[in-house]
Amino acid sequence: MALPVILLGLLGSGLCCQPRAIFQLLTAKTTNGIITGHLLDDVPCVVEYLGIPYAQPPVGDLRFEAPQKLDATNGRYDAANFGHDCPHSAHTKPEYPQLTAQAQSIISYFSSPPGTKHSEDCLTLNIWSKATQGAHGSKKPVFVFFHGGAFAAGNTNSPFYNGKYLANAQNLVVITVNYRLGVFGFPGAPGETQNLGLRDQRLAVQWIHDNVESFGGDAGKITIAGQSAGGVSVDYWAYAYRQDPIAHGIIAHSGNALSFPGLSAQDAEEHWAVVVQAVGCVDNVNRMACMKRVEWKRILDAAATVKAVKSDSRLRPVPPFSPVPDDQVVFSNYTALNSNGSFAPLPILLGNNRDEDKYYAIAAYARGVIPTAKESADFVLNSFTRPVAQQAQARHDNGIPSWAYRYEADWDNTRLFPGSGAYHGVDLHMIFGASADVSGLATTLEQRGLTELMQYAWYLFCEDPWDGLTRIGWPRFGDGGNAMLILGHDDEQAGFELIQRDMQ
Repeated sequence: MALPVILLGLLGSGLCCQPRAIFQLLTAKTTNGIITGHLLDDVPCVVEYLGIPYAQPPVGDLRFEAPQKLDATNGRYDAANFGHDCPHSAHTKPEYPQLTAQAQSIISYFSSPPGTKHSEDCLTLNIWSKATQGAHGSKKPVFVFFHGGAFAAGNTNSPFYNGKYLANAQNLVVITVNYRLGVFGFPGAPGETQNLGLRDQRLAVQWIHDNVESFGGDAGKITIAGQSAGGVSVDYWAYAYRQDPIAHGIIAHSGNALSFPGLSAQDAEEHWAVVVQAVGCVDNVNRMACMKRVEWKRILDAAATVKAVKSDSRLRPVPPFSPVPDDQVVFSNYTALNSNGSFAPLPILLGNNRDEDKYYAIAAYARGVIPTAKESADFVLNSFTRPVAQQAQARHDNGIPSWAYRYEADWDNTRLFPGSGAYHGVDLHMIFGASADVSGLATTLEQRGLTELMQYAWYLFCEDPWDGLTRIGWPRFGDGGNAMLILGHDDEQAGFELIQRDMQ
């Protein structure tokens, strides 16, 4: 069943630059002082604010601690440059048969671009806001995005996640967030606060809620979104903050709470012990005090020697420093929580890409692993297709709207190797609209058409996560069947294909 084709000229917000709005947006009064943004040459209506601190720097005594709120100030901050990346191991050049000329750039910008500076003082966010008002003169809905990277890598200082094109195309305030990674975000220290990187995300969204109206956003219309580990993060959110979710909707790309096996508390503690031993803190009376004094690069190097834990798929072992159940922000049995409806009533848009395994195959190849066809198919089914269906169904069973999709497009300027298809992460080129910047190759007319269509759909969800997508004929999951929307089927530019499919 094909949904109605929407004329591309009607998709965008059609909002014009307003000189007065530009003037008002260039300076934003926040709880942490006056923040000054700047206009962009290539998208002149969008005001960009980069590297805004949202928490106290997690350094010294605050290393390995839950994030702390910034003190109120009347100072000024020039938001002209991205903040530092949170420390993580350096990206290695990918090796795989028949990689395309653009593959290196795509993989690098997606995971961890080289040349960016790392520092523990990294808890910053970036905002893009068009100099217009929202619908009917109101504030604009807010799209907050958390990058992926297996909780071990990634950053926001990358053209892959630049929000300027999305903010320009749709009536959205777009925000990207840095959060602690690896051993600094998920140290696994026994008896200490766990899952610091996820707690960073919470404090970031709280800061956004308190301040986004100064950037033209609506604090009551915050949608939290993420891809892969970021998708897992925002789905975890619904269970962790049932009573006070702050957000009003969730978008989970290629990852949710059921997607990947988690790290056990025992493994986490053993991995932490290896690092403590390696940096010379094991014999110290107060090991944590010692760990807070060690130079961060030594800790990062020690953590890099800890091997990932085997999982049920050779394509994705469990990262050695990643979320661990603490019964506060991460739980051990999400299936049981689903059966009790123990999650916040947040509508969810979730899905995955047809060929998720093709991206993972590159890292597996570097480890000497060449998965069989069955292994690849099982990985996609068990990590993506089935979890999407299960989470969509769980929401539906509890009266909460859910929408499911599968992305299938394969464009020349996003291709990694012959047959890479719709691999893990490739759909983000459509949402952020930056594939030409990332790859150095121009987009096609059909590709631009699908970009506009998907950006509009994502905007509709952010504006009204309960019913917005019905405006383009996208039915809720479970209304008359397990409806899944196919995006980019046969690389088509405009129009969705709706299918009824047993996604179990």
